[in-house]
Amino acid sequence: MKVREKSAPAKTPKATTLEYTHLPLGKDVPAFAGYYMPEKEVRIPFHGREILYIIGQVVVETACQEMTCTPGSSYYAMVPGYILKWQYRKNEEGLPVSEMEAITDFKTRKEIEHLIQERESVTRVEFR
Repeated sequence: MKVREKSAPAKTPKATTLEYTHLPLGKDVPAFAGYYMPEKEVRIPFHGREILYIIGQVVVETACQEMTCTPGSSYYAMVPGYILKWQYRKNEEGLPVSEMEAITDFKTRKEIEHLIQERESVTRVEFR
């Protein structure tokens, strides 16, 4: 996932907007000690706005600790934020880009985390 921060409009000085690049679903993305694979994007209404979250699998091909190396995998949810502009442009690689507003309020994050965990079998919910 590529995220690029930019300043929010003057009317919402505390809001942080960012660009979220939609990665191809079902394709491995190399990462440290393994890879991750975004599997689905979900848009859901939330208090009069719409949020985006991505469900995927992270695979650790080798994790070594105390002389033992063990592969493993788990499912995650990643929340880029509130959708401001849905896939409004394409990046230089031809991937769609959406403009998002970061969710920074702790109470709101906990509410969204609970909502996602009720709907999805994930071990972790991350916010950008």
